[in-house]
Amino acid sequence: MKDLVTYIAKSLVDNPDEVAVEEEIVGERLIIHLSVSDEDKGKVIGRNGMIANSIRTMLDIVAKKSGIRVSLSIE
Repeated sequence: MKDLVTYIAKSLVDNPDEVAVEEEIVGERLIIHLSVSDEDKGKVIGRNGMIANSIRTMLDIVAKKSGIRVSLSIE
């Protein structure tokens, strides 16, 4: 899932070299931390959070097939 988030984020931003994705397991949940440059945060979040919600929806679909729970944290 880390690769999926990295691919999507790098496709959206102007500074793909500053994209950092880390995974953390807390209990039964996988938390994915996404960091981008300050100028690119709006591009990853989108108007009214629509892009961020779309990324979360894709992660939920992949996670359900794998049988795990996942959260996306944009930092």
